[in-house]
Amino acid sequence: MSPDALKALVARAALAYVEPGEIIGVGTGSTVNCFIDALATVRDRIPGAVSSSVATTQRLRAIGVPVFDANEVETLSVYIDGADEIDPRGYMIKGGGAALTREKIVAAQARRFVCIADQSKWVSTLGRFPLPVEVIPMATQRLMRQFAALGGQARLRLKDGQPLVTDNGQHILDVHGLTIDDPLAFESMVNNWPGVVTVGVFAHQRAHVCLLGTPEGVRTIAFEG
Repeated sequence: MSPDALKALVARAALAYVEPGEIIGVGTGSTVNCFIDALATVRDRIPGAVSSSVATTQRLRAIGVPVFDANEVETLSVYIDGADEIDPRGYMIKGGGAALTREKIVAAQARRFVCIADQSKWVSTLGRFPLPVEVIPMATQRLMRQFAALGGQARLRLKDGQPLVTDNGQHILDVHGLTIDDPLAFESMVNNWPGVVTVGVFAHQRAHVCLLGTPEGVRTIAFEG
């Protein structure tokens, strides 16, 4: 089964977590795009969604789903998003699509985080995927040195030869070569570095459930705690 087929499989399975009459949170990325396509078939069941990116907002509105500002909604029944990596505790690396800050904000509003991913994203320890970190541009070089002191190699993410600019007007560092054995402590540490907007470790906002696409079908993994 192709990666695209696995994404479509878990996207359809995620519809089971969409509660009628409840506003949902929607993430960003290729797997989420498949979920939005599936959501079009049940869009009349929900009053709307809170989106984690400009791109997702556009896709939701295109299928007729109203999009609310996060400040207009107190809580969300569920947040559905993909991951670049997820481990057996539900900790994730996210931000390959550069939406990590808004993703973390929306995830914090939700009672349940459902991660949808294909089996290639399942890892025993986080760090194989380069860690995205949204940063304030004036801190870039200093933060690169701080990651180097941890054994990581940080590179500024480019688009068309220029620094990629996020929806929040900031830049992204992608940090290679890290092994993140204690995601909770690592997330807290890096978030405290001046100039860091958001680190792409999702440990404090970890997944409650992972719908993992495999050739045998969707594997549902619930995380304790």
